Amino acid sequence: MKLFTSLMFCSLVLGVSSQSWWSFPREAAQGARDMWRAYSDMREANYKNSDKYFHARGNYDAAQRGPGGKWASKVISDARENLQRFTDFFKFRGSGRGAEDSRADQAANQWGRSGKDPNHFRPAGLPRKY
Repeated sequence: MKLFTSLMFCSLVLGVSSQSWWSFPREAAQGARDMWRAYSDMREANYKNSDKYFHARGNYDAAQRGPGGKWASKVISDARENLQRFTDFFKFRGSGRGAEDSRADQAANQWGRSGKDPNHFRPAGLPRKY
């Protein structure tokens, strides 16, 4: 736990650079909330082939908050994909998502984080609510 806390603190300090110490943590918290909202919407929608859209949307919304939000979206996205890879490692052959799907998720994450329109990944028929 101490190692995790230390890594998170160092990552936060490096991410701040010349940014105000007060706005960066606020942006990061707001960005984390944006990521959670996208995840919750994805679960609620339960719509086929919408995963990449929600990845891109969460990262886009978080990155729009500023450097803190962009940092939070990268940390959360990378942690989620690393956790998925770790759990896939222990599953029987053929039952995991696979490296190709993980790369596609990360590409959608980067697309949104870079400020590109997440609707690029929007599947036809997904309700406008999302």
